[in-house]
Amino acid sequence: MPGSPGEPQFKHYISYLLRCHKRGFGCRALSCHCYITLETGTLYPRVAEDSRRFRSTVTNSCGSVSLQAMVREISAGGVVIRNRDEEWWMAAIEPPGDPSIETNLTGKRGRKVKPVLALPKGLVDPGEKPLETALREVHEETGVTAELVTKLGDIKYMYSRSWGDGQRVFKIVSFYLMRYRSGRIDQITPEMRIEVARASWIRMEEAPKLLAYKGEKQMARRALQYVLTHPEL
Repeated sequence: MPGSPGEPQFKHYISYLLRCHKRGFGCRALSCHCYITLETGTLYPRVAEDSRRFRSTVTNSCGSVSLQAMVREISAGGVVIRNRDEEWWMAAIEPPGDPSIETNLTGKRGRKVKPVLALPKGLVDPGEKPLETALREVHEETGVTAELVTKLGDIKYMYSRSWGDGQRVFKIVSFYLMRYRSGRIDQITPEMRIEVARASWIRMEEAPKLLAYKGEKQMARRALQYVLTHPEL
């Protein structure tokens, strides 16, 4: 996918900004940037590029880059776990479209690729606390409600916007370990389907391998370690 929808070779595509960008173009989710064809109106998730870009830019240090000159974004998300049949499971989401089949610009179906799995998360709204955001996003993107267990940590990274002014952004995503309380996975509103294709339970021990993004893999490992050292859960 292109870095800028204005590039000539991608003149048939425009950047489709989802509801998560309504406040100052703040991104509520890492995988919410999609492209829509002018001819058919079909959405294409920016799966491959976003996955590589995120993995390459996750960092615990900002080096010598001046943070004062950068836009800051604060997001929060949840690692929701559930014990079912004496086995721990974790809630994960997939972006819109069918990521199991790679489609090139000519519309031809190509090789099969792994589904992109991520953790529910989103931008902290004005007046919200990060924990409130995490609980809200978990419910909106997965359909379940959960309760706080503990904070797992923060992911800090920098990225360049692929829309608008292309400005560099310093982003912090706070993740919280949560335990399932009620609701059915993937029962989300039709409006949310533009951001989340499906939500599902994955085995907790497999989550670090299945999740697409480096920072979220780290949060899954921390969650697993917490569960192993807290048998009272």
